[in-house]
Amino acid sequence: MSESADPSKLAVREAPRPKTKRVYKTVGVVSDADGWHVTLDGKRLKTPLQKPLAAPSQTLAEAIAAEWDAQKEHVEPERMPVMRLLSTAVDRVTPERTGMIDELIRYADTDLLCYRAAHPAVLKQRQETLWQPVLDWAAARHGAHFLVVDGILPAEQSPETVAALKRAITALSDLHLTAFQASAAITSSLALSLAFVEGRLTAPEVFAAAHLDETYQIEMWGEDDLAAERRQRISDDLAGIGRFLELIA
Repeated sequence: MSESADPSKLAVREAPRPKTKRVYKTVGVVSDADGWHVTLDGKRLKTPLQKPLAAPSQTLAEAIAAEWDAQKEHVEPERMPVMRLLSTAVDRVTPERTGMIDELIRYADTDLLCYRAAHPAVLKQRQETLWQPVLDWAAARHGAHFLVVDGILPAEQSPETVAALKRAITALSDLHLTAFQASAAITSSLALSLAFVEGRLTAPEVFAAAHLDETYQIEMWGEDDLAAERRQRISDDLAGIGRFLELIA
């Protein structure tokens, strides 16, 4: 996915905010006709846009409640991926679904898996081993036949492939679309993200594929502490998406 992608539109990780002190004592779950709600000291949670945070299942609500209950002295939203993803679904994905799909499909031509290294041979082989099965799956499952090139010069996907991708993305539920867009922002790959939300790949497998080139460079030259911390954050974000997908299955 292009580096020009607008993180405010696609990213799952928000900019750091001042820490909020935990002032609630009890966390609960209640239900009504709209769904399941998490309560803090009896008050129902709302999204950042002040909409009711209604979960479609008790299991999902209980997972969010557990995230809130696990907070210590301060509330750290980055440690509550399930709550954040459901909030995104309510605030952004459901009301902006059509526009979000149109925005995502713009990145079909820049999918990470379509741009292969010409050399060294070991890296090229690793890309073939990890990436090509995902593209083969996308072709067999959805009729999306991605064009693969060596190097970084832009490659335009066929109208048929773009249309097939759009059909596949449009078929996702709002909750699965939420997970999809979060994964796409992290991995720069619609193909990987589609395989992720449809259960073809696990979170660790998605991380390994999305960071294959970087991992190879680390093997060659080593890794500094900041890079290691960044990779761990990304791995945690993907694990959070994976947990969300398990809960909405």
